[in-house]
Amino acid sequence: MTIQVIAVLVLTLVIYVVGTLAYSVRIVGVKTGRIAIAFAIFNVFALLSRTANTFQAPLLAKTIEKSIESGNTGGMLYIFRWILLSATLATIIGAMLLPTFIRVFTKAVESFSVYRSVPRLILHGFSKSGIEQFKKSITIPKKENLSQLKSLRKIPKKIVFLNVITSSISTVGVLASLYAGCLYPEFRTTCSTLSSAINGVATILMFLFIDPYISMMTDDVIKGDCTELDFSRCVIFIVCGLIVGTMLAQILLVPAAMAIASIARVI
Repeated sequence: MTIQVIAVLVLTLVIYVVGTLAYSVRIVGVKTGRIAIAFAIFNVFALLSRTANTFQAPLLAKTIEKSIESGNTGGMLYIFRWILLSATLATIIGAMLLPTFIRVFTKAVESFSVYRSVPRLILHGFSKSGIEQFKKSITIPKKENLSQLKSLRKIPKKIVFLNVITSSISTVGVLASLYAGCLYPEFRTTCSTLSSAINGVATILMFLFIDPYISMMTDDVIKGDCTELDFSRCVIFIVCGLIVGTMLAQILLVPAAMAIASIARVI
């Protein structure tokens, strides 16, 4: 395994951990009553994820080019499988970190009213008192929270199912297009451009169904029409849907790559 591949795996971990933790922002916003500030502060983590995404694509493209030049494209499937596995592991890690992150992020949102500056807030986080607060906030998922998964009461099953589909499509989209270009180098430019069309389907599902529903539940909690417990349970199920979606991406990788290659040959 080359340094480029290892770097891609590490960057994938960063991207999917941050993506999973993003679902805690609304919980913190509801707890503190400062949803706008919560999203503003989380943009720092989103920037980290976008930066990792920027470096991930060129490194992966370089690996594919080398495999095409050497004529050893058969081994690329093994690499793509590892990337998808790292996405699943990162999502699980993000889910395990949610209780700790919610505590730390809640204190960050509350402290923002004192520091009124993201750079100053970050500096406080690395101070002695900030590190002490972080240590006190470290926790593991409680059994009673995990036991909530046994009950399907008030769980939007259709939304969770759509989130599984959306997660699998967004996870496999870029990788399948790159793998298709690896299998058919003469169409690799066309295949790579088709990834935006595939991810567009996931984006449409997200903005039409999933995000509006979560936003509606957030407003219901603030108005008192929904309890924080039911809202947290919904988020837990949605995060579990992310994990299942990344696993499903393993199954979809080859069929999706073949479908993309077929489309690339036709258009």
